[in-house]
Amino acid sequence: MRAFAILAVAASVLTSSGCGYNRMQSQDEQINAAWAEVLNQYQRRADLIPNLVETVRAFAEQERAVLTGVTEARARASSIQATPELLDDPQAFSRFQAAQGELSGALSRLLVTVERYPELQSDQNFRDLQSQLEGTENRIAVSRNRYIEAVRQYNTTIRSFPANLTAMLFDYEPKPTFAPENEAEISTPPRVDFSDPDTAGAG
Repeated sequence: MRAFAILAVAASVLTSSGCGYNRMQSQDEQINAAWAEVLNQYQRRADLIPNLVETVRAFAEQERAVLTGVTEARARASSIQATPELLDDPQAFSRFQAAQGELSGALSRLLVTVERYPELQSDQNFRDLQSQLEGTENRIAVSRNRYIEAVRQYNTTIRSFPANLTAMLFDYEPKPTFAPENEAEISTPPRVDFSDPDTAGAG
């Protein structure tokens, strides 16, 4: 009888015009697509770091602690398996976010250190890496914002009546998102412009 009652409720929910099932499916797909782009941009940044570290090392070998910090933070961030299932595990998502935040901090410290080496700032290889990193940080910010918005829409749907009944029936759970304390970082990517202030506006 209990199974029959569940089936009856399911039929009732799914035949109602506002059940929200199709909308949840669509929004879930949007979240997965947005998440894939976040991962793509984080991976792009991770791929740039070894060359960046080696370029800085060639001019500033004495900055070993900073260089090691970036390398180790990258290794920790890369060790987390960011599969789609991670979006169903808030604790795993939090660990992923913390690791990426640690890498961002280590990278920022490295870039501040670079300001003490004008000969490095004038190196063409470093400038190329700088440009790529700046573009990647911007893309990270954009992709994270898109993910946040996709999650916001989905979480609003599964909490709204009568769609919340469908969500309960099919075990749709809220998706984790980037913590509010990181919103400033999301909307303002790290500044990586090392142009000489005396020549920045020349030409």
